[in-house]
Amino acid sequence: MDVVDHVRHFIASVAAWLTTSSHWTGSSGIPQLVWKQVLLSGAVVVGAVLVGGGLGLVLGHTGRGGLVAVNAANAARAVPSLALLTLFAIVPAIALTADGFLAAFLALVILAIPPILTNTYVGMREVDADVRDAARAMGLTGRQVLGQVELPLAVPFIMAGIRTAAVEVVATSTLAAYVSYTDLGTPIISGLNTNDPVEAFAGALLVAALAGVVAGVLGLLQRVLTPSPLRRRARTGLLPAGRVATAAT
Repeated sequence: MDVVDHVRHFIASVAAWLTTSSHWTGSSGIPQLVWKQVLLSGAVVVGAVLVGGGLGLVLGHTGRGGLVAVNAANAARAVPSLALLTLFAIVPAIALTADGFLAAFLALVILAIPPILTNTYVGMREVDADVRDAARAMGLTGRQVLGQVELPLAVPFIMAGIRTAAVEVVATSTLAAYVSYTDLGTPIISGLNTNDPVEAFAGALLVAALAGVVAGVLGLLQRVLTPSPLRRRARTGLLPAGRVATAAT
């Protein structure tokens, strides 16, 4: 069998695996695995937004201590998620909670906080100082400036950070299978353990599809939440593209 035939056979085997009815039913069926991955990823992103986004808003609004917090958060990205999972997995009180959900949640939140914190802080600091001064001159309080001026203008940066974090979390949450949490990582780990590349590839394909859907949905949400003047400036090229690209990194 030549390479082309081998590839065709492999693709046909993956398609057969994905269309097998038994893989779509029961507690280990694809819909249930997708749901559990969405549940874990959603909880992680919400937790990261509350912690990283909240801290980014405060630091960005005050302009104090931001660089230290952002650098510390980015340094945390160097810690491998699998190492964190292993660390939490050896703590019985954490590992045995909700079939590995808590261990996976804690490890992935640490992964998701840095891009959200960084983008939120940068977005807040990118707001023109003249706009802030004008808002205060109109009698707005500090809280009103934050909620009515700075936050709406920082939305493109904040959403870029959330989208980046969400895609990373969806892709990385497959490691939760190592701590007995059942999601789309389960067929990947199972395929690797049993030397079944078809099952492992099919699981990875489902994860990639889910990550693409999440990125698309959050992209649409970013467009909806971005104030229309900013959308018009982006379309006409008046909004520097480099700023948005910087926020996404």
